[in-house]
Amino acid sequence: MGIYKIIDIVGTSPKSFADAAKNAVNGAAKTVRKIRRAEVTKLDVKVEKDKPTLFRDEMKISFEIER
Repeated sequence: MGIYKIIDIVGTSPKSFADAAKNAVNGAAKTVRKIRRAEVTKLDVKVEKDKPTLFRDEMKISFEIER
């Protein structure tokens, strides 16, 4: 049975929430191994001049701790 750690991360994208989530997981995977799950906990959009300019996902990811 493994032991897992959960951390908070944030991803952003000028295109969509889906891209923001992908960017967050891909970014975390550069320094964290064995990511098992990602859960979006909050979504928000930066708006400038009445137009969405940045999609932002706050997420919790869990990964297995190596022993």
